[in-house]
Amino acid sequence: MTSVDRERHVVAANDDDEYGYRALLLATGGRPRELDLPPSPRVVYYRSFGDYHRTRELADEARAQAGDPDAGRVIVVGGGYIGTEVAAGLAMAGAPVTYLTSDPVPGAKTYPEVLARRIEARYAEHGVDVVTKARATGLEQAETDRVLVHAEVDGSPVTLSGIGAVVGFGIEPNVELAVAAGIDVDTEQQGVVVDEALRTSDPDVFASGDIALYPDRLLGTRRVEHVDHAQQSGRTAGRNMAASVLGNELGPYEHTPFYYSDIFDLGYEAVGVLDTSLDLVEDWAPGAEGDTGVVYYVGTQDSGDAGKLKGVLLWNVWDSTDRARQLLGEFHEPGSVTGPDDLRGRIPTT
Repeated sequence: MTSVDRERHVVAANDDDEYGYRALLLATGGRPRELDLPPSPRVVYYRSFGDYHRTRELADEARAQAGDPDAGRVIVVGGGYIGTEVAAGLAMAGAPVTYLTSDPVPGAKTYPEVLARRIEARYAEHGVDVVTKARATGLEQAETDRVLVHAEVDGSPVTLSGIGAVVGFGIEPNVELAVAAGIDVDTEQQGVVVDEALRTSDPDVFASGDIALYPDRLLGTRRVEHVDHAQQSGRTAGRNMAASVLGNELGPYEHTPFYYSDIFDLGYEAVGVLDTSLDLVEDWAPGAEGDTGVVYYVGTQDSGDAGKLKGVLLWNVWDSTDRARQLLGEFHEPGSVTGPDDLRGRIPTT
């Protein structure tokens, strides 16, 4: 789709094919952020199923060369969810891996120290060369079978050579179509502004998934880039589009999404915001610190919502996302969490 003519209720595809609509859904997703080399067989900006296949090919090539002293490594750039998982997955596939993260310890901005140290130890056990306090500044194709990653590591310039680079810098939401159509877009949060029914500033146009900036009933206005939100918001938007066409009442999007990650044999589910600049309340199963437990993320004076529960991390604790949502609802007002005892024990850890 290349344009939306809201006045005529027509969308254009391939520049000249036109299709009329009574209700329209924008679910344009996002594109991966890139450095200064375009995607290629040796430079993967990880996003799609095709990117998985290209990453797997790099892993196979690196594994086949593993006994060669001149063999290259696969370089993974990005300390978020994509980078941590890709680095672990490549190592489990037998590929030599160098992993660049801006964190002082992998996951330090997301998880409490005991968990960040466990993740660090798992990378070491699997032979991953972790480069911390690193910021990638550029990529360079050195030879037909080599890629250079230029970075600043703890403020000093460093160049790393590998057979390929896999980059996980997050996405740029594809909001250009909405902007061109004159639909309200929040430029700071890079989202298409929608109401509780996922309807945009045009009542006949809806948005869902990565691009939707929506009012979460528990966490306030936010934009979410996880699969659970894409699926659930798409269902709600579809129902409301049908209701709009039929003249029926629209229903609210009331789902607060969860997300999950697996790093080697370490796994979790979570709801809300995971940010270690918040106050953390750790609740571990007896004798299982750093192995099984729940971590609560509570607003601070600096975040402007002190005493508000903002996120719940379920580390090796399963089937508890609904309970996490209940607690987010119970403690959604600033000041409602008065101390750790308000939270500890509220979600079973055994």
